[in-house]
Amino acid sequence: MQISSFDDLLGAARLQPEPQRLLFVFAVSELPDGSSDAERARYEAGEGGALTPQVCADKTPDELTDFAALLRESQQFAPQWVIVFVAALSGRAGLAASSEDAAPVLEHMVDAVRNGRLDGLIPFDRSGHAVDLR
Repeated sequence: MQISSFDDLLGAARLQPEPQRLLFVFAVSELPDGSSDAERARYEAGEGGALTPQVCADKTPDELTDFAALLRESQQFAPQWVIVFVAALSGRAGLAASSEDAAPVLEHMVDAVRNGRLDGLIPFDRSGHAVDLR
């Protein structure tokens, strides 16, 4: 299945044989220290910058109706995010993984985003569309 939007991912998660817990890392765009004048100009024009993890969260697919619900909720704790990285953690024996189970995975995701290792993460923009960051 091709995932082109967050709602596609949400639907796919609901169809899995084991319950899923969705993991989120919300990132902001920042201008790194030591940036050149050209990089600064691109950043000020709304391009470039470095994606920096700001906050992470986890939810089951049943806790979200659609991307609009995630966007509304995110405004409370990460209003400036530009990209959200999403992964799924599968449950076992019919039980979803807990938030405690998700914590070390979220920590790994935050480190991966900081270091630009994005394999296994699906980035979405503020419109809920999947983004190719390669």
